[in-house]
Amino acid sequence: MQRLKFTSCMAPNAEQVCQAITRYMGDRLHLNTEFVADIPWQQRECLFDAGEIQVCWICGLPYVWKADRWPATVELLVAPVPQGDRYQGQPIYFSDVVVRQDSPFQSFADLRGSTWAYNEPRSHSGYLSTRAYLARLGETTGYFGRAVESGAHQRSLQMILDGMIDASAIDSTVLETELRLNPSLAAQIRVIDTFGPSPAPPWVVHRTLPPALKAQLRSHFLEMHIDPTGRKILQQGAIARFVAVTNSDYNPIREMAQQARFAPLQQQISA
Repeated sequence: MQRLKFTSCMAPNAEQVCQAITRYMGDRLHLNTEFVADIPWQQRECLFDAGEIQVCWICGLPYVWKADRWPATVELLVAPVPQGDRYQGQPIYFSDVVVRQDSPFQSFADLRGSTWAYNEPRSHSGYLSTRAYLARLGETTGYFGRAVESGAHQRSLQMILDGMIDASAIDSTVLETELRLNPSLAAQIRVIDTFGPSPAPPWVVHRTLPPALKAQLRSHFLEMHIDPTGRKILQQGAIARFVAVTNSDYNPIREMAQQARFAPLQQQISA
């Protein structure tokens, strides 16, 4: 293989760490590696599906869609264990319900009829988790007065700050990264509820990657935290380590996808 291509379909604030991981893997594998970052994430995903990108960090929801197709084009590599006590040393994450600091809303129950933003409909943390939560509450006729697509978690946060929306569910690791990069944000927002935990977004490989190379790649991911250079990269991304995961680990997302079918976000307007 002349060049091993990596990419991320996750939030842009993680790309610096993904680029460092790509370089690290190139050094360990003695291969030319490239992180594809100059196109939108939708195009990156299409190139991964076509096998033109071989390694991808992807949300759990599109992972299960791809894994459940026949023939599957994707195979699990590893998943990150985020740093922090709330993650309990497991490959999990949460969806934090965020409002502006001066908002009158104190809990999710207060948000009925409010204006809500989701990042995009292929997102587990920003979209599916909310609909599944509403389904568990028995809210099957719509909950929010208006639900709008922001395009990204970071955009949802900005819309909250600008007063354009009332609340949004934000990937907990994305929120924590934003707070590290912009500490003043902590005084401008509040978390009023949390959905989860959910299985962490996995790193995956295209099924055409040679088995021996896939095994080497997985081994290097799993050993990053015990290598000084690898550990430094992980610390930059607030990742404790990578761990092996199985397809069945993502069954909770499959179950939530089934639940969510019966719970629209937005209240229906009567004719």
